Amino acid sequence: MGLLTFSINVTLDGCVDHREGVADDESHAFYTRLIEAAGAMLWGRVTYEMMESYWPLVARGEVEAPQAMRDWALTLEDMPKYVVSSTRSDFPWTGSHHLQGDLRTAVQELKDRTPEGVLLGSGALATQLDRMDLIDEYRLMVHPMIAGHGPTLYGAGLPSTRRLELISAQPLSSGAVALHYRRAR
Repeated sequence: MGLLTFSINVTLDGCVDHREGVADDESHAFYTRLIEAAGAMLWGRVTYEMMESYWPLVARGEVEAPQAMRDWALTLEDMPKYVVSSTRSDFPWTGSHHLQGDLRTAVQELKDRTPEGVLLGSGALATQLDRMDLIDEYRLMVHPMIAGHGPTLYGAGLPSTRRLELISAQPLSSGAVALHYRRAR
């Protein structure tokens, strides 16, 4: 059974707006390595649509981008992508699959059949899955800024505090810090 790892960019005040943060070569290379180590991606529909609208164009060379962004896009292109959605069932991006049925069962089955692990990249979906105790690890990149607006990490709240064990902390030259935590059980 693989682990479900929630990975997201966050500012010091908890903002997870994709427009906030340092999007440089070093952070793209970090996320490329993270994706390469996983067996699948898991997103909610909103995140999928945001990613689908841009990254396939970069992968195909239709949008100019630095090599680190192109590497990230090509890695995403090759990765199996699972999408949770109750409003959409057609996901044409290469390697995309609709995750259907009971959410807890579907995600647990995805973890069970993906020994390399599943990388979760949607904040709202993470809240739902964390409420079900399905998230095993957290890979947060904390950016050196205060956004002063939302959406925020776990803005909808959790029923109880999650205790975590620090696995690693990697400072980046931008001042961001890549943190790796595992659930303390």
